[in-house]
This record gives sequence, structure tokens and C-alpha cells, in this order.
Amino acid sequence: MELRQLTYFVAVAEELHFGRAADRLHIVQSAVSMQIQRLERELGAELFDRTPRRVRLTGAGERLLPEARAVLAAAERARSSVVPPAGLRIGTSTGLGAHLDRVLAAFARRAPDVPVELYSLPAAERLARVAGGALDAAFVRAVEPVPGVRVHPLWPDPLVAALPAGHQLARCAEIDVGDLAGLPLALTDRRTNPALVDLVVGACRDAGFDPLPGSSGGSLQDTLASIGTRPLWTVVYASHARVLHSPRVAFVPFRAPGLALATGLAVSAADPPRHLDALLLACGDHDR
Repeated sequence: MELRQLTYFVAVAEELHFGRAADRLHIVQSAVSMQIQRLERELGAELFDRTPRRVRLTGAGERLLPEARAVLAAAERARSSVVPPAGLRIGTSTGLGAHLDRVLAAFARRAPDVPVELYSLPAAERLARVAGGALDAAFVRAVEPVPGVRVHPLWPDPLVAALPAGHQLARCAEIDVGDLAGLPLALTDRRTNPALVDLVVGACRDAGFDPLPGSSGGSLQDTLASIGTRPLWTVVYASHARVLHSPRVAFVPFRAPGLALATGLAVSAADPPRHLDALLLACGDHDR
């Protein structure tokens, strides 16, 4: 059993999709499949139930997942004990958009000699790595408390509606959620981002309708490409929308101020990073 195999296994287990896991690992899908098959042969058990429509963990895979995460965290701690990581290791997500650039610029002004390493990971893995010491900090949104992790509140992240550029609502300065009742909603699976899905679906129901189901799954770019070709809508963080370039998609703010999720900075409760104060100050003045 190799650490590489466990790394690939954890990626597939969290994505439940071999293609997305390969993208996250920056390797080809066939390499992921080959290493998972080798791991299954070594363990004498199937770890995934694969069908043309979906990938699910088997019972053996569910039992292996926490153990694999623990092994990878232990390996990272072993490496760090020999060569302490320089600077800050920060977990991020693509949805941070313009916020991330501004925070990094503000941090560089406050701590110019401290290098920063960025790791784009799913929220659950960001929190797990902070708890295990593999990350010094991570940006997170509306997450459940995790033992050993403290989340410092930062800023609210409002959502905007992503609509076909040719739709009549795309010409509005602001819209109400109820204006979208006739359009199918393309939203990520709830297991991927429960806080976001609950917020958006709850807002629709408060406006008097259940959202029509649209396409789901795939990346945000896939969803935006679909919106550019047929009548659908989704939500995007306003900070991310500012850096997206989709000429066939319009981003329209909501009139209701409550459509926002809080962003925080997760750090170890017992062993916060050396440069936490400078990073929090950078987060506070990043938009000035």
C-alpha cells in the first residue's frame, strides 16, 4: 500500500467522481483508476460501487476512508518534523474570487518575507487538514464546528444570480428571488455544499415556490456553459462573479440582503499559526 494510492482513494471518495478527482490531483483519470484498482487488489476488497451513472463507497471503502485520512495526516506531520514548512499553508476554494487576491496582497504588505502556499480543496478536506496540522489555516463558509478547529469570522459573501445574458431579467439592476420561479435551478448537490443549497432553496420557498430542478453536478464552468445555451439559473458568490468571464451569462444581484453566507478563517484551536495576527489583519483590510 502506497501513500499515493491512499491520496487517490481519498480524492475519489470525496468527489465520488473519477474525473473530478483526477482534475483535483492534476493527473489523468486513467492513472487514478489504475491506482485504485491496485489498492483494491492489495486489500482484497472493492472500495467503490461503480455504475455508468454514479460512484459510491462500498462498506469497505467507508471503513477505509477515516483511516486513510489519518495515515496521510501522519505522513504530513512526519515530513514537517524534518523540514518545517516555510510560511503559511492556506486552504482555499475557487469561490473566493477577488477576496483571495486582496487578502494575499494585504498580507504581503504586512509580512513581506513570509511565503504562502495555497491548496484548493473541498471544505471538508480543508477542515480535516487544519485539524490534522497539514494546513495552517483555511477559508471556509458556513461550516459545522469541527473538534480542534476555531473559525474566526471574516465577512459575509453575498450571492448573485447567474442567468442567460439574453433573458429579460438579465437587464435588471436587481431582482427578487420570486422573479426566478419560472426558470429551472441548476445547483450543486446538497452533500457538496449543504449551507448554500439550504439557503437558496429556503429563499425560494420563502418567496412562495419550489425551484424547478435543472441540471446539477459537474463544475461551475459546466453549469455556466449550460446557462449560456438554455434557460437556467444558478447562484455565484459576488466576489467570484467579478473575476468570471462568461459573455453568454449575466450576473444580477438579489434585492434581498439575506442571501449571503459568512466566510471565516479556520485554524487549529490548540496550535494557531505563527502569522495568524498578520493574516487576520490582512483579511480585515483587504478591501480598503
